[in-house]
Amino acid sequence: MRDFHSLNEKEILALAISLEEEDERVYSDYVEGLRENFPATAAVFEEMRKQETGHRQRLIELYRSRFGDHIPLIRRQDVKGFIVRQPLWLSQPLNLEKIRGQVSAMEVETRRFYERAAARAPDARIRQLFDDLAQEEREHAERAESLQAEKLGTTELEKEEDAKKRLFVLQIIQPGLAGLMDGSVSTLAPVFAAAFATRNSWDAFAVGLAASLGAGISMGRPLLRGVVEGLMTTLGGIGHTLPYLIQDFKVATAVAVIVVIIELGIISWVRHRYMDTPPLTAAVQVGVGGALVFLTGILIGSS
Repeated sequence: MRDFHSLNEKEILALAISLEEEDERVYSDYVEGLRENFPATAAVFEEMRKQETGHRQRLIELYRSRFGDHIPLIRRQDVKGFIVRQPLWLSQPLNLEKIRGQVSAMEVETRRFYERAAARAPDARIRQLFDDLAQEEREHAERAESLQAEKLGTTELEKEEDAKKRLFVLQIIQPGLAGLMDGSVSTLAPVFAAAFATRNSWDAFAVGLAASLGAGISMGRPLLRGVVEGLMTTLGGIGHTLPYLIQDFKVATAVAVIVVIIELGIISWVRHRYMDTPPLTAAVQVGVGGALVFLTGILIGSS
């Protein structure tokens, strides 16, 4: 990597063109990623993308008039002092608040670059352009606020807030609830069947641990849903398995039963809170299903 102070005027100008091109593409990716669920915010970023396009065109025009048509590829990762950005394709799904924070940091970094570049540019035209772009980057924050006020009225903000809640439910709550239900209910029978068949806490723990981990690993879905569902599936089974680390079988079973009741209560609450299921209906559905599986395990283990 080169130190910024070692760059000559031509290299600094080429770097500025590369930075503006990257920022333009970042905004374009934000627009594409947010258009479906957050159209108003996507419109704000589209306006900011157009501004970056204008900056790049002005830089290229000046470069060509000063140094010719060939522009060397000098990237931010080639020069010391720039913040390392996480590639957007690794940040899926997009988080609206995180994006706004990244955009703010991006604008501050670009402004500081132009201030430093202007101080090192001996050519008056280049220095003037860098000064102008630094000032425009300062005004970007105000422009972004005005665009948000223009594009994000009360109705649009409410729509985007509803969209954030829907995404949270779809990406976190639904797979988490499915995993918790699967892990809690599907492991009840093998855990308690092993417990009552062997009357040995360790045997019940081993069976429950294997069932919980196996169920969690089997959640082969898209990355975020798979991770959430897999973890919650494992957690749902581990909850009533851990009590069997208690050597006293009767005490371990009593604690496990209490944990099962708590698990079923949590599942009922989540269904009521996020899935709009009436509380009584949620409690009856989850409770009856869990009780039947629980009794099945006891009956099989005791036979």
